[in-house]
Amino acid sequence: MEGCGEEPVKSVGRARGRRTLHLGYDRASGSANNVRARSKIQVVPEDLHEINKKFAAMGIECTDVASLAQHHNLQSLPSTVWTKPKEMTGGTDPVDLEGTVMVEFSLKSNFPRMFVSLAMFPKDVTKQPVNYNDKMKIISHNYVCAILLLHVSSLVLMHHNGMSLIKPINWTTGQLVPLSANYFRLPTVTNWQLYQYRVTFAPSEDSKVAKHKMVHNHKARLGGYLFDGTMLFTSYMYDEDPMILTSARPSDGAAVSVTIRRVGVLAFGDRQYMHVFNILMRHCLQNLHLQQVGRYYYDPVERIAIDRHKLELWPGYVTSIRQHEDELLLCVELTHKVMRQDTVHDLLQECYRSSPADYQHVFKKKILGSIVLTDYNNKTYRVDDVDFSATPQSLFQRNGKAISFLSYFFQKYQLTIRDRSQPMLVSRPKKYDHSSGDDSFIYLVPELCRMTGLTDSMRTNFALMQDLAKCTRLGPSQRMERLQKFNRRLKTDSEVSSELASWNMSMTEMLVSFSGRILPRERITLGMRGRQANVKCDAGLMNDWTKQMSVNPMLTSQEVDSWAVVFPSNMRPHVQQFVLALQLAAANMELRLPKPYDRELHDDHIATYVEALENAVLTCNPKLILVVIPNSRLDRYSAIKKKCCVDVGVPTQVILHRNIIRDNVKSVATKVALQMNCKLGGAPWTVDIPVQDLMVVGFDVYPDNKQGLSIGALVASLDRNMSRYFSAVRYHNTGEELSNELSISICRALGKFMEHNQGYLPQRIVIYRDGVGDGQISYVYQHEVALIKAQLAKIYGNTPYRMAFIIVTKHINTRLFCDGKNPHPGTVVDDVITLPERYDFYLVSQSVRQGTVTPTLYNVISDNVGLDPDKLQRLTYKLTHLYFNWSGTIRVPAPVQYAHKLAYLVGQAIHKIPSANLDEVLYYL
Repeated sequence: MEGCGEEPVKSVGRARGRRTLHLGYDRASGSANNVRARSKIQVVPEDLHEINKKFAAMGIECTDVASLAQHHNLQSLPSTVWTKPKEMTGGTDPVDLEGTVMVEFSLKSNFPRMFVSLAMFPKDVTKQPVNYNDKMKIISHNYVCAILLLHVSSLVLMHHNGMSLIKPINWTTGQLVPLSANYFRLPTVTNWQLYQYRVTFAPSEDSKVAKHKMVHNHKARLGGYLFDGTMLFTSYMYDEDPMILTSARPSDGAAVSVTIRRVGVLAFGDRQYMHVFNILMRHCLQNLHLQQVGRYYYDPVERIAIDRHKLELWPGYVTSIRQHEDELLLCVELTHKVMRQDTVHDLLQECYRSSPADYQHVFKKKILGSIVLTDYNNKTYRVDDVDFSATPQSLFQRNGKAISFLSYFFQKYQLTIRDRSQPMLVSRPKKYDHSSGDDSFIYLVPELCRMTGLTDSMRTNFALMQDLAKCTRLGPSQRMERLQKFNRRLKTDSEVSSELASWNMSMTEMLVSFSGRILPRERITLGMRGRQANVKCDAGLMNDWTKQMSVNPMLTSQEVDSWAVVFPSNMRPHVQQFVLALQLAAANMELRLPKPYDRELHDDHIATYVEALENAVLTCNPKLILVVIPNSRLDRYSAIKKKCCVDVGVPTQVILHRNIIRDNVKSVATKVALQMNCKLGGAPWTVDIPVQDLMVVGFDVYPDNKQGLSIGALVASLDRNMSRYFSAVRYHNTGEELSNELSISICRALGKFMEHNQGYLPQRIVIYRDGVGDGQISYVYQHEVALIKAQLAKIYGNTPYRMAFIIVTKHINTRLFCDGKNPHPGTVVDDVITLPERYDFYLVSQSVRQGTVTPTLYNVISDNVGLDPDKLQRLTYKLTHLYFNWSGTIRVPAPVQYAHKLAYLVGQAIHKIPSANLDEVLYYL
C-alpha cells in the first residue's frame, strides 16, 4: 500500500493442513501455532443490509461483525469511520462498499477455523488520509483489502487480471494421501526485493554485446544482476543513486561513462518479477552447457542413439519459476528432442528424384520452418529461406577478406564438402542475436545440417514409435530419479551455485511434498434386466468397467428398425462375420440390431462410396450406416463424413477393414455396438449426479486450416443422468466473434434443455472451457464470461440462476508422485503447488498402464454456483466417468471431450456445419 509504510506482502499461509491468514506476522519470528496478531483492518460497510444482499447473491451468508466477533471470542473495538472517496463509486468488484469501519481485533491461534473474505479495491483509494497505528499485512500489493469475517465457509475474494471471485479455502472430502511433485523450493532471504535500474551509456552504444561487456567489467561491485541492454535487475539496493562507472569500449578502448539509476522496485509476484526469475534459470541452464532448441534446453552429451531408425534423442528440461501458495517453486519437467541422422542434403536429393521438374518448390515446402542441427558447433537453426543462387563455392567476408564456404569449413572444422553445387540454407538471426546488433543472415550447407523432429511417415511407423516410447515414456520412479539427478547437477555446478548465491537464493534437494486427497470411488449404473433394478458395479481401483459393460444391458438403448452396411465386394466374407459378431455383442447389451441393408461396392473409389451412401439413404432410410474402408485415407473418410453429417444428416460408423479381421473381433464388436447406440441417442451407463436442475457445458476450439477459421464446439447436457446432449458448432475469425458465438450456443442449449425438462430452465450451469492459454484467461473472463452472463440475465429475468465457469488445462508440466508410483485415479491437489491468486485444483482422473500420469488443471474464474469445493471437485471427477467411447475415466469431464471430438471432426474432415438433425446425438464419437 503506497504511502502507508506497509511491510512486504504476505500470502495466505498454512497451518495443520488448512489455509490460515497470517496478519501482522513475520514467519522468521516463530511458527503459526504461537501467532497472536493485532492489526487495524478495514471491516464491514456502514450499510450491512446492502452488503448482505451482495454476498447473498454470491451464495454467502453474513451476519453482523459484533456477533461474529463474539462467536470467535475476538476483541472487537470500533474505531474511526472512513468514507469511500467519490472516485470509487460504482466499483468493479462484486462487493461495493459505501464506507468502512476500522476495527481492531486479536486473532488467536486456537481458532483455526477462522474464516476470512477479502474485498479488493484499487490502490488510489489511499489518497484519502487514513491513520494507521499498526502496519497491516495485505494479500495483494495492488489493492486495499476490506476484510469481512464470515462463519459459513473459508473464502477469499480475489482480484486478479480484472477478475473478482470468491476463493473457497477448506477442502475435506476424500482420503488423505502423501504426494510429491516435480517442484523444488527456492528459499530466499527475508524481505527479498527486486530493484530495477536504467543503464545509460555516454557516448551512446548500439551494440548489445558491447553494453554487456562494459557492465560486466563491474561485476564485483554490482553483485548478482540481470541486464537486457537497457534495464538492470538486482536484489541489491545500491548505496549510490545514480551510480556512475567508467568502462573501456571493447571495439577501440575508448572510455565510456556508464550511469546506473534506480527507477523502481518490482512488486513481488507480478509478471515481470517472475520473468526475471526465469531469465536467471535460463542462465543456470546455459552454465550447464545445455543447448537451446526452440524454447527449451537439451543435453547433447546425454544423447540416446536409436541406430535402428537412424535417430537420436536429446534429453531436455522445461523449467519455470513461479510464486505458488506459500513460496517460490521451480517446476522441472523432462522433455526430449528427436534428432535425425539424415541430412538436409538427403531430403534435397529425395525431392529431386520424386519431382525433378519442380524439386525447388517441393524442397522449400518441406524444409522452410524446420529446425536443423549442425554437428560442427552443436547448434540449431531455423530454416527461413533457401538461396538457390548460392553454393558452397560462393564467397563471403570474414575478417575483411573474401573466403568461400568450402575453404571456411575446411580451415575451421577440417570438413570437406562433397557436393559443391548444392544450394545454401538461410537462417535469420535469432531474437537475442538481432538485439545484440548482429543482423546478418546465417548461411548453412545442407550437407552439414541434420534434420530434427519426426515426419508424418515416421509417426505412422508403429515399431519406430514404440522404440521412441521406451526412451521417453518414463515411469514415476525413473522420472523422480532423473529430476533428482538434474537437481544435484545444478547444486554441484560451481557457476550455477555462484549465480544463485549472488541473488541470495538456493535450491532445496528434495522434491516438494504435501498432502493430497483421493476422492471416493464411483459406482457405475448400467441398464435393467427385465423388471429388475438397474445393474450397478464398482468402477474399481483403476476405473475400468469394460468386463461389466460387455455382459450387462446398457442404461438406455435405441430401437433400430433399419440400418445399412456399405463395403467393397472383396470384403464380403469378413463383413458378414463381423455383422454377426456385432449383432451378438449388441444383444448381450440388449440392443436389438435387425439384418442390415447391404450395399456392396465394385471398387473403393471415393465417388463410389458417396454414390452408395446416397442410394442407401433413398432405399431404406437407415437410422445409421456402417461403412467399412480399406485404409485410413483422409480424403475418403472426409467425403463419407461430409455426405452423411452435412448432406443427409445420418450418423455413420466408419471402421477399417483390418479391425474387423482381428483375433479380438468380439471386443471390437462390443465397442462398435456401444458407439452405434450412442450415435442413435442411447447411453451405456451413468453415475449418480446428486445436483439437481444442473446443466453441464463443455466447450473447445479447433483450427480449420482449410477454411482459415477456427471452430468453436459446444456440448451441453440435457438430463439429470448426463445421458443426453445437445451439440452446436460455430465458425469464428476473432476472439470477439468466438465470445458472441459461445453465448449464442449456450442460449440454444438452454432452449433444448427446456424442451427435455417440461419447460424448466436449469438452476445451475457449470461451464468447462478448454483451449485457453495463460495469457488468454483475462480476455475470456472479461468477454466470454461477461457476454454469457448478459445473455443469461435476459433469459432468466428475475429468476435466480447460478453459474460456474471453469478453465480446463490438459497440457501442463506438473507431475504428481505417490510413493514413487502414479497417484490413484481420483487424486486431487488444491494446495502448495496451486496459485495464490486463483481458485484452482489439480485432478488425476485417469489411470495409465505405462509412463507417468499427467494431472489436469482446473481454474475456476467465475463462481456463484453454490457448490463448495468438495462438491465441485467431486462433480468434475464424476463427469470424467461419462465419456461413452471408453469404459473408464478420461482426463477431462466428458462434455469437454465430446466438444473436442466434435471440433476435431469438423476441422479435420467435414469443414462445414453439420446437419441440425444430428444436434441431439453423439454422432462424432
